[in-house]
Amino acid sequence: MELFYREYGAGFPFVILHGLYGSSDNWVSIAKALSDTYRIILPDLRNHGNSPHNQIHTYTSMSEDIFELVNKLEISKFVLVGHSMGGKAASFFARQWPEMLAGLVIIDISPFRTGPEHIASDTMHARILEKMSETDPSLFENREDADKIFREITSSGKVRNFLLKNLQRNNKDIFEWKLNPRNLYDNLENIFDGFEIPGHGEVEHVYGYPVFFLRALNSDYLSESDYGPIQKLFPAAEIIEVPDTGHWMHAEKPELIIKLLRDNFPV
Repeated sequence: MELFYREYGAGFPFVILHGLYGSSDNWVSIAKALSDTYRIILPDLRNHGNSPHNQIHTYTSMSEDIFELVNKLEISKFVLVGHSMGGKAASFFARQWPEMLAGLVIIDISPFRTGPEHIASDTMHARILEKMSETDPSLFENREDADKIFREITSSGKVRNFLLKNLQRNNKDIFEWKLNPRNLYDNLENIFDGFEIPGHGEVEHVYGYPVFFLRALNSDYLSESDYGPIQKLFPAAEIIEVPDTGHWMHAEKPELIIKLLRDNFPV
C-alpha cells in the first residue's frame, strides 16, 4: 500500500509511526525540532490520516507498508520509532527486516499480545470505534456535536480532543472521519495482537542496534511483567520508565523523546 507521508530535514533518516486514532500530524513538532540534523519521515498508517483504507489491518500488513515506503524513498538504513499501535508495527518490522535498522524506539506499548490486565482499555477502544462506526459525521453541524458522542465514553477532555483530530470537513464542507472506524473496529483483535511471550526454549533474538522501550508510568500499556520477555526478544533493549506521564508521551514529554533520539543515534 502506498502511504501518505510528510518529510522534514536532511541527514540520517528516522521513520516515526503514530498510534491508533493518530496520524503524521501528531509528530510534526518533534519532526521539526529534529530536522536541523536528521531526515524525518512521518507516514500515516493504513486506515488513518490521508493514507488509503483497507479491510486488512494487521501488524504484518503495516510493517510491509513501511517496507514499501522506505524502498520507494531509497532508504536502506534508518532508525524506526513507534508509539502504541505504531510501536507494535515497528516491533514486527524489526523482526522481519532487522538488517535495515540502525535503532528502534518503542513508546509505551508491549510488543506482546494484549492480556487480561488491559481489558478496560481494550473495552474503551471497542466502544470508541463502535460509536464512530455507527455515527454519520455528515449530520454534525459543528465539532461540539461530535464531542457529545465521545462524552458518553470518556470524561477526559484530552482524549476527546485527540479523537476529534479525526474529524474534518471535505470539499463540500461536510464533516467526515479521516480514519476508517469500521475497518479498525473489525480488526480490533488484530490491533490487540502481538508476539507470543517467549518460552524457555530457543528464542529468535533481534539485535545489532540500540533498542529503547519507553514506559509511561501513568499508563497500563506496558508493564513491569513485560520487561523480561522484551529483553529475551531484544537483548540490547534498555527500558526507560518515565514518571508523571500518560500514554501520549510524545505530547506530554516531547523534549524527552527529542533528547533520547539526539543522544543515541548517528548524525
